[in-house]
Amino acid sequence: MRAAVDGRRLFFDVDGAKLVPDGPSMREKPTLLVLHGGPGFDHSMMKPWFAPLADVAQVVYLDHVGNGRSDRPPAPELTLDRWGDDVRAFCDALEIEAPVVFGVSFGGFVAQAYATRHPEHPRGLVLCNTAARHRDDTTLAAFERLGGGEARAAAAAFFDRPSSETLIEYARVCTPVYNRRPQDPDVLTRSLAVANFDLMIDFFAGEFRRFDFRAALSRVRCPTLVVIGEDDPITPPADGDEMAACLPPALARVERFAGCGHPVYQDEEAGFATALRSFLSSL
Repeated sequence: MRAAVDGRRLFFDVDGAKLVPDGPSMREKPTLLVLHGGPGFDHSMMKPWFAPLADVAQVVYLDHVGNGRSDRPPAPELTLDRWGDDVRAFCDALEIEAPVVFGVSFGGFVAQAYATRHPEHPRGLVLCNTAARHRDDTTLAAFERLGGGEARAAAAAFFDRPSSETLIEYARVCTPVYNRRPQDPDVLTRSLAVANFDLMIDFFAGEFRRFDFRAALSRVRCPTLVVIGEDDPITPPADGDEMAACLPPALARVERFAGCGHPVYQDEEAGFATALRSFLSSL
């Protein structure tokens, strides 16, 4: 399905009903809006872990503009500010009120842009395996700890000189250390079928080096769950701790997962689901 949002068509999908029979009335479930990582991928990699949550929430998956099956405007139009505003505009188009917005990795960057630019809008926020800014020092050290000098060198090359060549080497050497449990290859293949690698390279060459939400996070006005993987190389624990410390203390809740990488839910499915269900029930 596609929705017209600010002159672009954004692809989305849904698991679960918004209203469910409950005795003599219909009970409304919260909307969990899921923002995928990347950029350049789509929502399909999220479905194996989020579809089971349809018993407690209506799960809505969004392909960011330029990603997946959404429209692909020129690269200069694709910024974190624009992606963040799209979340609000998408909700307005579908009349989604007070969503719980879940962002993982790059999707967490978008979620921070949305929540800091539209702080009155979300009911809750989940920032999973993400960061308020990119730091070479913490990230390269994490890649070296988990994958040795080869992984550090491949990551440094891609961060410094994003290109198809350095991306291929990064994918070969670095992505295998993202997780402790190997990913189902079919899940990745499905997403690669609609991937936009040009967007990924453009983002890493530009905004990835510049974005910084540390000051803006003080504007968040909703309960926020920060999910940290202790063995996450690309958004390491120190980055998650820094991000959590920038949130209003009364609103921030941190869940750390030992032995888990990027994303946490791939390595610890049951524990992650328990933490997310607990957060949803607290809102």
